[in-house]
Amino acid sequence: MRFGPVPLDQAVGAVLAHSVGTESSRLRKGAVLTAADIDTLRRAGLTEVIVARLDPTDLDEDTAAERLATSVATDAVLLTDAFTGRVNLLAPGPGVALIDGAAIQALNSIDPMITCATVPPFQQMGQGGMIATVKIIAYAVDQTDLTRAAAAAENAISFAPVTLRTADLIVTEVSGGPGLAGQDAIEGRLNALGITLNTVTTSAHRTDELAEHIRNSQSDLVLILTGSATSDPNDVAPAALRSAGGTVTRFGMPVDPGNLLFLGQIGQRPVIGLPGCARSPALNGADWILARIACGLTVTNQDIAAMGVGGLLKEIPTRPHPRNRRLPKGAHAPAK
Repeated sequence: MRFGPVPLDQAVGAVLAHSVGTESSRLRKGAVLTAADIDTLRRAGLTEVIVARLDPTDLDEDTAAERLATSVATDAVLLTDAFTGRVNLLAPGPGVALIDGAAIQALNSIDPMITCATVPPFQQMGQGGMIATVKIIAYAVDQTDLTRAAAAAENAISFAPVTLRTADLIVTEVSGGPGLAGQDAIEGRLNALGITLNTVTTSAHRTDELAEHIRNSQSDLVLILTGSATSDPNDVAPAALRSAGGTVTRFGMPVDPGNLLFLGQIGQRPVIGLPGCARSPALNGADWILARIACGLTVTNQDIAAMGVGGLLKEIPTRPHPRNRRLPKGAHAPAK
């Protein structure tokens, strides 16, 4: 592509680089100039105009964006029409975005004019939410570079829809505890995923009684919220899941807030032991786990371990934390 000022008699068929005001109208940037446009520019007193002229090996921005978006997206993703070199990739409903980060990086390394920006991998999405945007920055790009970019990230962006439909919430009660506080926040999370909260059951904070409630649950997903924080893999709630015939696959996660979550299953149904911070609607580690589980995705120990990078979500005032700072080695406190 050649870019720059040209005399008006050489500008027919070129792409106008910047909007130009005339006596009766305004020619918008990106317009492909016609003979009538050139006459309008002459009457406005111009002798040259800044344009982009495509070479035979170039693709115009909209064609390039459409081809790239079609390549990087699987059939699970919705695409908008190309406009000014951009195509947006949208979620068809509640679910999570599936992103091959290495492939997207490879795409973005080929030509700075060929770009794709995405949400983080496993980002929870609502219907119509933007998973990614493909943008051709220039008015045209070389076909060979576009082909390489499309191949580098073929099917790199997909989407996992929610597969679970119902959930039961079991809340344990302790003297002076929070009781059912937080039920609305938890139901709001489920509703955002299109999951119906079937039942909310209270239980004494005892292994035997909680185990019975777990066994009696009939929904696709079992959520447990304890009146006293789960502080060990053998604490009341994990022990109750085992007693009910289930298994605990993970206790604790490197996400804060959200450390005290546990994950397991009973039969084929997933069980999430919610941390106390799930009583608040604010983002916490349970949201990341819930979204993946709701979509039928397997969450491994390595998956949870990887959440530590970026897992410091915020500092909350109620969490005790040291404030005396140690100086780095070799550093000295400033003189008073």
